[in-house]
Amino acid sequence: MSIRGPNASGCRPWKTPVVNYDAILLTGGSARRLGGRDKPALDVGGIPIAARVASAVADAAKLVVVGPCPAGVRADVVTREDPPGGGPVAAVIAGLSHVDSGRVAVLAGDLPFVTAATVRELAKLTGDADVAVLVDGEGRDQLLCAVWRTDALRVCVAGRGAGSPMRAVLAAAERVHRLSLPTDGPPPWFDCDTEADLARAREWAD
Repeated sequence: MSIRGPNASGCRPWKTPVVNYDAILLTGGSARRLGGRDKPALDVGGIPIAARVASAVADAAKLVVVGPCPAGVRADVVTREDPPGGGPVAAVIAGLSHVDSGRVAVLAGDLPFVTAATVRELAKLTGDADVAVLVDGEGRDQLLCAVWRTDALRVCVAGRGAGSPMRAVLAAAERVHRLSLPTDGPPPWFDCDTEADLARAREWAD
């Protein structure tokens, strides 16, 4: 599927990015702690979470959605991991088969406050690294908020598949930059894993 349009909650404007990159947006997963609900399609501030994430990569050359494509997300490609529900590494591998650019952003579909500025900073940091990954306020790697050199990511996922941990993929990278950002508002690494997380995100958005 290939759709482009004006910039509005996940739509794709024509822009010249700071660094040319594609983006993989992961929207699958079981969301067990949310009762199996379609987490990326849940709204925060009246906008599906995945659409908010998509707006952070609006200047990507290509947006590849792996999993269901929620309303408000205008993707160039929609695909699925093999097998469906096989986990984030399987989803990344499925998305990589559609990536053309030398760099690729890998983002979870449940990050309502990730920003374009964060993604651009990560993309710039890949200049002399295999990957740039966001870290949270406690210094923990946010494995699904990162920008990779595409060739490095292909090497790091080689031989892996369903059930493989994303942490092992990061560990296979030779050069890693970690981005720590000060924040005086909702943090870009905040994800919505539980009902409490979702309620907090909605409070922040309001």
